[in-house]
Amino acid sequence: MRHHPILLVALALAIAIASATSASAARADEPEPRIFLFSGFGTLGATHSSESMADFTSSSLKPNGAGFTHGWSVGVDSVLGVQVTGNFTPQLSAVVQVVLEQQYNNSYAPAVEWANIKYQFTPEFSVRAGRIALPVFLVSDYRKVGYANPWVRPPVEVYGLLPVGESDGVDASYRLHTGELTHTLQGMYGRNDVKLPGDTGTAKARGLWGISYTAEYGAATLHASYFHGDLTLDSFNPLFDGFRQFGPAGIAIADKYDANAKLFTFLGVGAMYDPGRWFVMAEWGATDSNSAIGNRSAWYVSGGYRLDSFTPYFSYAQTRADSNRSDPGLDISQLPPYLVGPAAALNAGLNAILGGLPVQKTLSIGARWDVVKNVDLKVQFDRARLGSDSPGTLVNIQPGFRRGGSFNVVSATIDFVF
Repeated sequence: MRHHPILLVALALAIAIASATSASAARADEPEPRIFLFSGFGTLGATHSSESMADFTSSSLKPNGAGFTHGWSVGVDSVLGVQVTGNFTPQLSAVVQVVLEQQYNNSYAPAVEWANIKYQFTPEFSVRAGRIALPVFLVSDYRKVGYANPWVRPPVEVYGLLPVGESDGVDASYRLHTGELTHTLQGMYGRNDVKLPGDTGTAKARGLWGISYTAEYGAATLHASYFHGDLTLDSFNPLFDGFRQFGPAGIAIADKYDANAKLFTFLGVGAMYDPGRWFVMAEWGATDSNSAIGNRSAWYVSGGYRLDSFTPYFSYAQTRADSNRSDPGLDISQLPPYLVGPAAALNAGLNAILGGLPVQKTLSIGARWDVVKNVDLKVQFDRARLGSDSPGTLVNIQPGFRRGGSFNVVSATIDFVF
């Protein structure tokens, strides 16, 4: 994501308010209150994949991972995050979170994950402005905080449906208590720019709005969300500009599959029950897109049992394509010989995109050991089976890769918070 005016305004306001508040506190006779709170989290991980002709990653926004590029990769799960929260008045606060992890260009440059100001109008109602976490999934607020999650990583089948976790904009949240049931309704509006791996282009979401609902009753949590926006992928432009050179037939194909301000929606629902001794949770999500990235759906179920500091767990996840994974494209039989080659190349490019939609099933087993306070050690084994003629969620596919096969992943991580 790139810096956006609303993000800069939020940061400027936070700095200005912090300076003014600190000055006021310094002039007061009473001891200076603790305005700023510092915290952080991190994961040090190592991951191995048995697939040597492609890479396993925790996000499709990463350019490589374990398998072809690295026998053992530390970039799949390793992350370091620091957060500063400023509590300026009982109503006004601000937060900035910076994360170091593998980026789209294979660097580990710091990235601003959150940067927003919040005003609590009432104990139930608040508004934020700046860079804000998207309330998409059950663990959206802490999807990168390994210590807060039961697994090494959230299931890539489901969380890969919407790999971006934040937006530049505004949101409002309202909380209501009815007896022992707590309802939280959250609405947001914003935009999002994400660089794609290998500097191949930028994914831009405009007019992004969404709503989420969370219900909490004792140990049970239910979460549902819907998001809607216009998606542009400029990396598709050369391909579909080429199609448009072939007249009405090519224009029809380009209009059907290009991603220039095309509608993109996400619908998800999840539930969790965690009475303390054990837990079970499940999520389902689906995307709908009027472009070549197609329509997808995915789900997972997971559970575990806590034996003092030791927690064995399992999960089963599945993702599939809910739209066509191939298209005949241009009819080359009707073209003059000198156009057959270019048309065939365009058809191949289109089908490479459509055929890249992930179809995959993964069974995972693992264990967590809470070594000391705020530190855990996890090990996890994943057995993934790819759908027929699909690369699954793998990236950096090499010429010798065999689609429709299976592969194993072994991961070990140390998570901590401070």
